[in-house]
Amino acid sequence: MSEPVSFDDLPNIDPQKLQPIDVDALAGSDAPRHPPRILVLYGSLRERSFSRLASEEAMRLLRWYGCEVRTFNPSGLPLPDDADTDHPKVQELRELAQWSEGMLWVSPERHGAMTGIMKTQIDWIPLSLGGVRPTQGKTLAVIEVSGGSQSFNAVNQMRILGRWMRMVTIPNQSSVPKAFTEFDDVGRMKLSPLYMRIVDVCEELVKFTWLTRGRSAYLTDRYSERVESAEELSRRVNQTTH
Repeated sequence: MSEPVSFDDLPNIDPQKLQPIDVDALAGSDAPRHPPRILVLYGSLRERSFSRLASEEAMRLLRWYGCEVRTFNPSGLPLPDDADTDHPKVQELRELAQWSEGMLWVSPERHGAMTGIMKTQIDWIPLSLGGVRPTQGKTLAVIEVSGGSQSFNAVNQMRILGRWMRMVTIPNQSSVPKAFTEFDDVGRMKLSPLYMRIVDVCEELVKFTWLTRGRSAYLTDRYSERVESAEELSRRVNQTTH
């Protein structure tokens, strides 16, 4: 379980304005009530990684909102198809993806795109395990950081990937330009409209996760898949490509 976060850990938050999630307004009476399980991925291995620092700010907020949060350290993750799926880092990532009910992806923008480190993590998460799609119906929020002026290339790419993986990508998103100016010497994000936007993204991710997770099986129940057997589905989505 994630440790709870107090306002002492959120120095830039106005305690009068940060409101707990009204679960009853979002989840049905028969919906699960355990803390939402959120997996956080970030896309840089630098010692002072701004995507990691932004993800840590988001994790504090998600925990304050009552979520159980886990993060994946991409260091040591092999390139896709350059190792077997029983590689320890691949297994760790896939188990976290299975465990999660929602995800937050935070990537730097490099050469006008998400980083290869970010894409590698996403590529190792399978579209299907047998006849089961491990990401289908789960919520997703996306954030990017950049060294220059504000851009939305990375978040737009991650949205495309989220849709491809049949995830419920929330409407809100965050893009942090000149990220090197937005964090202090100890790695905490400074108070600004950019920080408040990350708060908005986290709040919305938690709301959408409460709203959809108990209904995700019904929301993703499709006619074509009711016709197709699990065995046929597995054969189709796992066919060898040449």
